[in-house]
Amino acid sequence: MSPAPQLTGKDFERIARNINPGGWAIETEKPIATLLGSCVAVCLFDPKLKLGGMNHFLLPSKTSSANADTDVILNGDYAMEVLANGLYSKGANKSRLVAKAFGGGTIVSSIRMAIGERNAQFAQEWLEREGIPLIASDFSGPWSRKVVFVPETGDAFCRRIPTTQATATEVAKAEQDYERTLIRPAAAVEKKIELF
Repeated sequence: MSPAPQLTGKDFERIARNINPGGWAIETEKPIATLLGSCVAVCLFDPKLKLGGMNHFLLPSKTSSANADTDVILNGDYAMEVLANGLYSKGANKSRLVAKAFGGGTIVSSIRMAIGERNAQFAQEWLEREGIPLIASDFSGPWSRKVVFVPETGDAFCRRIPTTQATATEVAKAEQDYERTLIRPAAAVEKKIELF
């Protein structure tokens, strides 16, 4: 009887749950995937429970703007807290958590005042402050990344995607389009008042 074939990152990518900027997911079995440009994804894993999750944030921290709700969803402060708290609510123990983190690329040199570098620095500082070891990372550089995290084992696969001007523009546009959908004010809802 021959051993079962080892699954590759591409195999896991085909069955993965995808998350977008501002998203996060916690799983026990299904892989989680995302595409990064200047954004960062942090994977947290509890090896005893074989439980893990991944987030994807666009901004390192909340800015002071009129779009406070959007800033909260897209920022690293929120992304890290919601992921950690979600894992704790499922029984994960902070003392067992380990992290892997990816992204922070500079795919368009002028975009967002080196936001990729700031995102990567924020992730490292947050993990250090919380006492969660960063056991693997791939930050910075002139490329986008496809990341697939397997929560059952804690394995993470990171594929660097060579950045042409076309792909850089595409990734940057996708991040900006997503951010715009969150910034767009909700349509005014007609309120009916019923007197009784």
